[in-house]
Amino acid sequence: MELNTAADHWQAGDAVFADIRDPQSFAMGHIPGAQRIDNSNLGVFLESVDKDAPIIVVCYHGISSQGAAEYIAAQGFTNVSSMNGGFTAWSMSYPEHVNKE
Repeated sequence: MELNTAADHWQAGDAVFADIRDPQSFAMGHIPGAQRIDNSNLGVFLESVDKDAPIIVVCYHGISSQGAAEYIAAQGFTNVSSMNGGFTAWSMSYPEHVNKE
């Protein structure tokens, strides 16, 4: 998914952003409202999200999120995509929309 399209979904609040980066990177900055997921909480995430909800998977540069998006889609989710450019592109394009813990 193109960065601008992902930003449109974020602004509309109609998508779930699943961030697969490590905890330290997530804490240093993430898309507001994004949920950090990894193997330890993936099951809970999959159970808590509507199977038809748009899910946008975010990683560092948009590469490893592709495989994660494919895995989530294989679990029966109908609208899953990987964000091109990942969080790096987001933070450069929308620095005002980066949360830090």
